[in-house]
Amino acid sequence: MSVLKKLAALEYRDPGKKVAVLAATWLFIFSATTTLAQSPPGSPPAEWGPVSINLEEIPYPYPVQFLHRTLHGQDVRIAYMDATPTAPANGRTVVLLHGSSYYSWYWENTMKALTAAGFRVVAVDRLGWGRSSKPVIPYDVNLHGSNVMAILDHLGIEQAAIAGHSLGGRLGSSYAHIYPDRVTHLIMVNPIALNNSDRGRMWSAPSAGVPEPDLQAHYAANLRQEQNRIVNWKPEYMEHVRIRYGHALSGDFHRLNLVRSMNSHLTALPVDAFWPSIQTPTLLVGGAEDGPNYPSTAQRAVDLLPNGSLVLFPNVGHNPHLESPDLLNAEILRFLTD
Repeated sequence: MSVLKKLAALEYRDPGKKVAVLAATWLFIFSATTTLAQSPPGSPPAEWGPVSINLEEIPYPYPVQFLHRTLHGQDVRIAYMDATPTAPANGRTVVLLHGSSYYSWYWENTMKALTAAGFRVVAVDRLGWGRSSKPVIPYDVNLHGSNVMAILDHLGIEQAAIAGHSLGGRLGSSYAHIYPDRVTHLIMVNPIALNNSDRGRMWSAPSAGVPEPDLQAHYAANLRQEQNRIVNWKPEYMEHVRIRYGHALSGDFHRLNLVRSMNSHLTALPVDAFWPSIQTPTLLVGGAEDGPNYPSTAQRAVDLLPNGSLVLFPNVGHNPHLESPDLLNAEILRFLTD
C-alpha cells in the first residue's frame, strides 16, 4: 500500500489522527528525499583511478612500520602501526585486527580512544592485506597468528589484549586458543562464521577469476556489499568502495584476488571445536543488525565461551567502529578496565 493510500485509510478510521499522520508522512517524504540526495552514485565516479594493492597512496593515521620475515622461502614484510598512549600509560597493549575486506587504518577512531585511555595500540595489516606483502604462499591460521606474535616479540610485548573485527575477530579467537598465555583479553567485534555452517561473511571477490573484470559490476557489487554492512549510510563509507574499485584498475588486481582466495578457508574450523577451551575473558560486541538472526546466533556462540559476554547495539550493522564508534569504544574500554 502506498503512503498516500495508508494516509487515506488512517483518516477514514480516525479523522483525529490526520494531522499527526500528515506530519509523519511529510517527515517520511523529507527523509526519503534527503536519503536519495545522499545516495551513492549508480556508477563509479569518473575521477576514481587505480589504487595500489599495497595502499601506498592511502594515508594511515599513524606511522607505518614493517616487520621483515622469511616465510616459505620468500622475504615478506608485515605492516603495522604502533601508537603510544596520549594519556598516562597504563602499561597495557591492545592489538587490533581488521576484517576481510579492510585494512588496519579503519581502526583510527578506536586507536585514538584507546591511546587516550593510556593503552598502547598495535594495529596490524594481516599478510596479504593493506600495506603488507601479498606473497603467493600457503596461508593458514597458524601463519597469521605467528606473524602477530612475531610483531609483539619484536616490540618487546609479552602479553596483550586482542580486538578483532569480522574475520579479525574470528582469527583473534584462534590466537587466544593457540597462545593462551599471551592474550589477556579477547574482543570480537561482529565476528564472522559463528555458525558451523559458515554463514558468516567470508571474503569473496565479485570479479575473482575473470581475466578482465566488468568494472560496473565490480563497483555495484562492492557498493552493495558496503551498504549491507551499514544501517545508517554516510558518504564517507564510499572511501572503502573507492579503494576496492581502484584495486580492479591496478595491474596487480589478479594477484590480490589469488592471495585472498588462498585465505578463504581461515574460518573452516567450527567454533564449537575450540571455543569451549578458551579461558580468556572474552567480549563479543557489535551491531545487532548484522544479517538474519544475528543476536541469537551470537548468543549461542558466546554460550560456548567459559568467560564470554555479549553486548549488541540496536540499529547498528556489521561495522560498529565506523557506524557508532563512541558506543563501541566505550564498551571496549569498560571491558578492558573492569
